[in-house]
Amino acid sequence: MGRGDLTNGQWARLEPLLPQGIKPGRPQVWTRRQLIDGIRWRTRTGAPWRDVPERYGPWDRVYDLFRRWQRDGTWARILTQLQAEADAEGLVTWDVNVDSTVCRAHQHAAGAVKRGISRRNRPAGSSSSRPTTVSDDPAAG
Repeated sequence: MGRGDLTNGQWARLEPLLPQGIKPGRPQVWTRRQLIDGIRWRTRTGAPWRDVPERYGPWDRVYDLFRRWQRDGTWARILTQLQAEADAEGLVTWDVNVDSTVCRAHQHAAGAVKRGISRRNRPAGSSSSRPTTVSDDPAAG
């Protein structure tokens, strides 16, 4: 067992939650435990799938199991079940935190010229009596 692999206790807890195989035929060469440990190794390290160590099985088999269970919702179902059981045992505290982080707009986002409005033109009735020239006309381009 490698560092970070499932312990026997963790595996005993997880195994009943896994979907049952329905395909008859040859026995599997790589156990589900090995493949799941490979998935956990890859997600923990962030390494490319092709770099999954051989002790977990071929990288494409590890990836195949991960994607198949991701698509059919198996991972979400396992997480929901584990959370529900931990909550029933009082092991989860559901505190709510509010994030008050400020997200600032980009410097160019402030004060942008709006379409159809020119800052150079003053509102009607202004004290300026400067005549409008062709270059001041926003429609003149």
